[in-house]
Amino acid sequence: MYRQILLLGGNQGDVFSSLKQAIILLSEQLGQAVLLSDYYESEPWGFEASQNFINQVVEFRSNLEALDLLNVTQKIEKELGRKEKTGTQYESRPIDIDILFIDDQLINLPRLIVPHPKLHERHFTLAPLSDHWQELEHPLFNKTISQLLKECPDKSEVTKC
Repeated sequence: MYRQILLLGGNQGDVFSSLKQAIILLSEQLGQAVLLSDYYESEPWGFEASQNFINQVVEFRSNLEALDLLNVTQKIEKELGRKEKTGTQYESRPIDIDILFIDDQLINLPRLIVPHPKLHERHFTLAPLSDHWQELEHPLFNKTISQLLKECPDKSEVTKC
């Protein structure tokens, strides 16, 4: 069984409903969620939008290999209304599911990089991770989530909902 830690988020439509539905659909494919962070609100990161994002970190235990997990998350995103990006920039979306960690694996494939390559740069990712995973060590940087949060260059406001 793999420990798979995912970041769910969105800023279009009924985001709370989309996050709950994503967890239900993920649980059907992966097994019951083991841990869930609180919900966190933050401004869009890397682009301008009128709606803030709501994010939540969820941990699953699953036998799915990394690329199979990616396929499942992308299928669920489409099922919940996510559209293909229109360009290379970040965009508003009803749901986004990022794979943050799979155990302490280092994966560098054209379709998937794990740990997520920008998680240490994003306050909106580190804040919910610090709910239950503050002592989790990043396998590339050999620093805990608590340490990464303190050193995070992103000083944008992130608040619990």
